[in-house]
Amino acid sequence: MEKLAAVNVMNWTGRIIDVRGYDEFAAERLAKAECVPLDRILSAASQWDPSERLLLMCKSGMRSGKAAEQLAQVGFKNLLTLEGGIEACEAAGIEIVRSRQPIPIFRQVMVAAGAILLIGLALAHFSPWFLLIDAFVAVGLVVAGLTGFCPMAKLLAVMPWNAPSSCTSKSCC
Repeated sequence: MEKLAAVNVMNWTGRIIDVRGYDEFAAERLAKAECVPLDRILSAASQWDPSERLLLMCKSGMRSGKAAEQLAQVGFKNLLTLEGGIEACEAAGIEIVRSRQPIPIFRQVMVAAGAILLIGLALAHFSPWFLLIDAFVAVGLVVAGLTGFCPMAKLLAVMPWNAPSSCTSKSCC
């Protein structure tokens, strides 16, 4: 896969796709980049022209390489990855747009789960059936810990406070 050095990113004339998560993108990004997380790249790409020039980037270059492989498998030809990612851009003195940074998703899950557990315990004072709320949350946390899939995290990730503060395309919002 062809790579573009960070020092050349300001001369790039094609589209820049940042494959990091929304929270990372909201915290720091290139001004011309649009956010399409790696787990959504193929669905978003179904709306793109496969001959379009795309520069894929992430924090250090690992996820953008995976995105390039996925896109190449579905017929995209003009793909480059940003060598070293946003870290290399910062080291090269490229202007990075920084904005508010939401609480990390894993901490949001802890706060939400804790709040739901406390509410369930408080409501159990009125009826023991409300303890089922706590049991449901506890099972969900155990399953998330064992499988790595957390529905609460997926739900929180799409909440408005976790969306990028400014979008450059419909695919990032």
